[in-house]
Formats: sequence, C-alpha cells, structure tokens
Amino acid sequence: MSARPNSVVAAPASASASAAASAAADSDDCCAAPLPVLGRDVLVPLVTGGEVGYAALDYAASTPALQRVWDDVAAYAPYYGSVHRGAGYLSQLSTDLFENSRAAVAEFLGCRPGDQVVFTRSTTDSLNLLAAVLPADCQVFVFETEHHASLLPWRDAQVTYLNAPRSPQQAVETLDRALADREPYGPALVCVTGASNVTGELWPVRELAAAAHAHGARIVLDAAQLAPHHPVDIAGLDVDWVAFSGHKLYAPFGSGVLAGRSDWLQDAEPYLAGGGASRKVARRTDGGVDVEWHTTAARHEAGSPNVIGAYAVASACKALTEAGFDTLIAREQHLIAKVREGLAEVPEVRVLSLFGDDAPRVGVISFVVDGWNSSHFAAALSAEYGIGVRDGLFCAHPLVRTLLGSDAAAPGECGAPDAAPGEKSLNAIRVSFGAGTPDEHVERFVAAVGELVREGARWQYRTEDGRCVPACGAAA
Repeated sequence: MSARPNSVVAAPASASASAAASAAADSDDCCAAPLPVLGRDVLVPLVTGGEVGYAALDYAASTPALQRVWDDVAAYAPYYGSVHRGAGYLSQLSTDLFENSRAAVAEFLGCRPGDQVVFTRSTTDSLNLLAAVLPADCQVFVFETEHHASLLPWRDAQVTYLNAPRSPQQAVETLDRALADREPYGPALVCVTGASNVTGELWPVRELAAAAHAHGARIVLDAAQLAPHHPVDIAGLDVDWVAFSGHKLYAPFGSGVLAGRSDWLQDAEPYLAGGGASRKVARRTDGGVDVEWHTTAARHEAGSPNVIGAYAVASACKALTEAGFDTLIAREQHLIAKVREGLAEVPEVRVLSLFGDDAPRVGVISFVVDGWNSSHFAAALSAEYGIGVRDGLFCAHPLVRTLLGSDAAAPGECGAPDAAPGEKSLNAIRVSFGAGTPDEHVERFVAAVGELVREGARWQYRTEDGRCVPACGAAA
C-alpha cells in the first residue's frame, strides 16, 4: 500500500511532547514521574462542600487511559474502516493496523514462533474461549484463590479446586501433588494468576509452569493484574497461554487478549460461528452447509473485529515498554511503601495477605478497618475526600472469605459496623494504583484513612440498592 499518515501509526509528536512535559513538571518525590493519564485534572464534588481533584485508586478494576493511547486512537479515528473484507483504502489501512497491533502484542508478550494472538473482549472472554476449546476429558486445576474470571469458566470440564496456599512454595507443592495424583492420566490444564487482584502478591508462575509440564499438563496465566505492572514473557515463564484485558492495561474500548499455543485453538470448533471465522461455506445437496474454518487466529474472531480496541492495547503495550518496566516498578514500589507504612500506623487497620508482609507484590492492597463497615468506609473516602477505591469481595469471593476468616455472604447495613471491634469483617476495602498515580493521591488516601478512624465520618450515610451512599443534607 501507499504511505500512510504518520499519525495513524504513532501519536503526533506535539501530543507526545506535551504529555512528556506535563509528566516532568508533575514529578513527585520519586525519581520517575507518573505517566500522563486521562482524568488527572478531573474535579469531583465533596458532600462537605467544594471540589477536589479526583484520586483514582481503583486501578485493579480499570486503569485510566494513558494519554499516549488516547492520542494514538484519536489520530487513527478519521481513517477508521472495515477490517479484512474491504477493498477501499481505509479498509486496507485498518486491516494493516489491526494485524500490526497483533504483532505488537505478540512482541510485548514474548510470544514463541507458532504462538497465536487472539483478540477477545477481556480476560474473562479469553479464559472462556480457552475453556471452550479444551480437549475431551481434559482435567483443570485451579486454586480457590483465583478471580472469578479464572475460577468459573471450566464448568464443562473436570475441575479440581486447590486450597489456598500460604506461601509460594506451598502453592508449587500443592499443585505438584494434585497433578501427580490425577486419574486418569490425560490432558490437563492449570490456570493461575500472575498477581492477586486482592492482595497484589506475585505468584511463582515459572515454578508452577515447571510443575505442570513435569506432569504433562499445560498452564494458562491470568495476567490481568500482572501485565500492567511487570513484563510478561511467555517464553521466559514457559507458560502455554497468557490472558489479559486492555482496560486494566491503560487501554479503553473493550479489548482483551489470549495468546499462546495454537494446537488446541485450531483443533476445536470456533468459539463463535460467523463471518471472519469461516474460510469457505458451501451448500450441500442435502440442504445443509459445509464450512471450512480459518486456521489462523481469525478462527476465534468471528464478526467485525474491534480494531480500535486492538490498536489501543497495542499502543499501551508500546507505551509501557518505552517507559521501561524497571522504572515503572521502582516508582510503584515507592508508592506501595508509602501506603503500607501509612496503614501500619493505624492500629485498627488489618492488611490482607496470603504469603506474608514480605511477599513481593504489585500496587494492589486490601484491608479491613476494625469496627467499620467496609462499604461505609469506602463511601466516606469518596464523598468526603474525593478518593475512589473498591469495597466488597472483588470477584474473588472464596479468597476474600478465606482471608477474612468468614463465610458470610453480605455486609452489614450501611452506617453500622459489619462487625464489632475485634470481630470478623464480612468484606474488605481495596486500594490500587499504578503507572499514572501521583504521590499526592496515595498521601491523601493514607491521611484520610487515619482521619476517618480517629474522628469518624463527617456525614451520614444510608443504603441504596445495596450500596452505601451519602444521605441528602445529613451532616454527622
């Protein structure tokens, strides 16, 4: 094809330069500045009056979009066209962009020759796709500590749920024993997270992969919480597949990835049947149809693909690589230390952990506050301080209940403690952050936690549709 506008393959130089200058001007205590993200300047109202800059500390649910990603997508948008099946210039350009995005993601993940990158909607969609292509009689092994996206898709397989380990070594030993004892000895798959969405703790992925392969099993890595914080290398970790979501990798527009070995994907019927997945369709004399399916990643990408979502993911992969994971990790560890040290100064706070305080982790920390309903506490952080966190069981119900030592299914009424001081809590609060988080946000969070525990909420709250919300005009 003829030359394309530079703006289609990279953010305009002026936008990138402006973003870099903004980041440099906003550098905090750490040597590296946070990456520019959308929403840094958004003001939100406080129930006590006035406005404050929003502190987005729910990165584990969805990260804000990198400014770089937004600029790249905006530069491409005028050239948007149909993918794979159009003869026009914009269609061909969009097709090239889509396939180049696939190649960029493969490079980001360190894919091996022969690996395939399939674009999906999310990590959940990726793992459901893998569940749909499992060979007959495949056994699946999954720890009860997984996010529901990893825990639940295997309902049509023979599933063994492994108990929560209390150390990385115990995780490897538990898996090794389970695989050694399996009967019959046939195809098997292990599914494991790279970093917990509840505790942030890193799992021993390479060691678990070695244990799986030693027993003839395969392994899929749920990298939804790992990929935004640490490099993920399929070949280096020796995993068979990796799944992750764009919306947790600073890329909006609802795109995910399943990358890895192609054989199970190509041996199975398409995840969705339709245009794009089919290579040839012909009527039979008996009135039916014969279908020849694609053998490429397109086999499981039926329908018009989300080219903007795929391009956003590729742009985020490139931006994080260029920023340098060593630099990003160093800054994040600086923020983790600030939060953990601040919470340690509040005796009423208990941080949740499987592997202990010294376990390596990403910027995800869950905790309970003695005597507080977690929904009430999170609502007060938002309404009175402009801080967005998450409360509940974080789509990892078995893990959180194990950590809380509670089998209860629901929190107490808003405004009342879900447990009296010294008793077990029913849910938890999660603070999470990453490459776009400035020091001020975590400092405000730590200060707010201490103030709420010492002085209580300044406003009254009520329950509405199961959520704790400020009561209208009701100061405490």
